[in-house]
Amino acid sequence: MKEQVFVNSTVLITGGAGFIGSNLCEYFLSKGYKVVCLDNFATGHKHNLKAFEENVNFRLIEGDIRNEKDCQKAVQGVDYVLHQAALGSVPRSIQDPVTTNDVNVSGFINMLVASRDAKVKRFIYAASSSTYGDSQGLPKVEDVIGKPLSPYAITKYVNELYAEIFSSTYGMETIGLRYFNVFGRKQDPNGAYAAVIPKFVMQLMQLESPVINGDGNYSRDFTYIDNVIQMNELAMVTDNPLAINTVFNTAYGDRNTLNDLVNYLKEYLSKYDSRIANVAIEYGPSRAGDIPHSLASIDKAKALLGYNPQFSLQKGLQEAVAWYWDNLR
Repeated sequence: MKEQVFVNSTVLITGGAGFIGSNLCEYFLSKGYKVVCLDNFATGHKHNLKAFEENVNFRLIEGDIRNEKDCQKAVQGVDYVLHQAALGSVPRSIQDPVTTNDVNVSGFINMLVASRDAKVKRFIYAASSSTYGDSQGLPKVEDVIGKPLSPYAITKYVNELYAEIFSSTYGMETIGLRYFNVFGRKQDPNGAYAAVIPKFVMQLMQLESPVINGDGNYSRDFTYIDNVIQMNELAMVTDNPLAINTVFNTAYGDRNTLNDLVNYLKEYLSKYDSRIANVAIEYGPSRAGDIPHSLASIDKAKALLGYNPQFSLQKGLQEAVAWYWDNLR
């Protein structure tokens, strides 16, 4: 009965044409939800929506979270908001902090206000592991953070502060999900700020040497998209009062170096083209604003949400590589 109540719900996914957002759209439509997608296509792509644009339960609103009227239009009749819209990338935020702040902070407040006024049941938003900043401790635990190391990190931390204030001041239900290096199908390999995994995959498929920033010993808690989808659904349906108005790490709970990552990619891709095994790896300077090591504690999500991630880096990479090989050659 409870599941039927949720399936009859309408979910707004901001940034729904992006990598994570379009995967969320696809998943919730497959479960029978009504889905509204709000996107301005600054970084998202219409081809990510093509498979379900004829679905009667899907509605696309082309708009910008920096525009209050677009936000107000998008939340009409909506039960839950999964707020994914943002300008990602640490390097982009260093190059253009003003636009990053405008989208990630002003746009976030617009969505909070619109959701509050529309009496949305719960506002779930994409937070970021960058919030941990210069905190040295591993694994990263939700209530221990350091100073942010980039404009992007500042914006994502400010989102958490605003969500907390809207919870305490207006009685809104909010849950933040601190994403750790998400990867998987539909992730864009092109552009100046492409994420490392799809970028490396494309280079290796073209027999080009991937360039690692630094010596390759920086480590990350790489998180496959299906683990992220699981967390968004759990955050939406939970009735545990301790899980509401807080933040959760969204990760696998393991870490691998960039050298490990490239070696896995070469191994899995060489099954499709044996020449890839012999592609050399190159090394460049370290990138400003990068955190040396990242590893999430997922104990809180396990305890309060029942989170049980199914995809390790290796399992996720094999799925992602197969998707890229079929779709992007």
